[in-house]
Amino acid sequence: MKMTFRWYGEGDSIPLAYIRQIPNLSGVVTAVYDTPVGEVWEEQKILRLKQLCDDAGLEMQVIESVPVHEDIKLGLPTRERYIQNYQTTLRALARAGVKCVCYNFMPVFDWLRTNLKTVAKDGSNSLSYEHAALIKLDKNDLHLPGWDESYSKEQLKGLLARYEGMTHEKLFENLVYFLQSILPVCDEVGIDMAIHPDDPPWDMFGLPRIITGEAGFDRLFKALPNAHNGMTFCTGSLGAGRGDLVHLAQKYASRIFFAHLRQIRWVGERDFVEAGHFTGAGSLDIAAVVRALVRGGFKGYVRPDHGRNIWGEDGKPGYGLYDRALGAAYLNGLFEAMEQEEV
Repeated sequence: MKMTFRWYGEGDSIPLAYIRQIPNLSGVVTAVYDTPVGEVWEEQKILRLKQLCDDAGLEMQVIESVPVHEDIKLGLPTRERYIQNYQTTLRALARAGVKCVCYNFMPVFDWLRTNLKTVAKDGSNSLSYEHAALIKLDKNDLHLPGWDESYSKEQLKGLLARYEGMTHEKLFENLVYFLQSILPVCDEVGIDMAIHPDDPPWDMFGLPRIITGEAGFDRLFKALPNAHNGMTFCTGSLGAGRGDLVHLAQKYASRIFFAHLRQIRWVGERDFVEAGHFTGAGSLDIAAVVRALVRGGFKGYVRPDHGRNIWGEDGKPGYGLYDRALGAAYLNGLFEAMEQEEV
């Protein structure tokens, strides 16, 4: 296991020097954030990030993420150019020492929450999701906290129109086509592709979501058994769908290249609040998940996922320093204890 920490590049308010001080941290998870989706990442920008990490004594072996262009998800003829660009970026990342790329295949909308600062009894605040509040929103005029509003109102309307009639089956076919095109490059350069489950793991605004749990992963790995085709095991996303996390961790341990470990507390059938990583803080048995990963032979990358804002910190929602550092310390302790159990 390699413990890592999400870092948003030179614009991040958290300096690498602080991240380096977290015990047992091997490196950071980062990306090139100023390149339009679908375009080739400039090698100079990749190497700049690599140098900054090297200078701080941290590895840069995981990228989260290289976004997949909507034309690829839609299966349009123009996808060929974007797939070629993706292949070029993967080769450049490999030359910089990257071993794993986390990505998702969610149409239009990435992760969605309805409140970024839900206040807990202890005064901390965190991300939360209320399904009734989300379904009341107008997808053509979306104003939602945390959503990257990359499109104007008219652009969003046009993009959604292009997805009309998109089925789960067709979207899955487009995912397989994409992976069939890039996995030979992964074989060539030694990069693992770790697909992130849909977050939350159900259809949104009439758009299909296909990587929502065990059935979706089974289908993907059956269709493409390539050793570089794997998953990002996100306890928050899979837990929101009330999946059996211990079973999934045991079943897919060899396919899990990257683990996002975070805690949620269910407050309704589809409603949840994110909490501190400690098992007793929420509804997910994080300790049992770590035991299952260790017993399954998991050897991939881990990062403490969304944390709370605590101790007066007003950080990027989900990505402040203090609570994620506490999460890393807690997870380090769990892994050490579980690994010693197996000796």
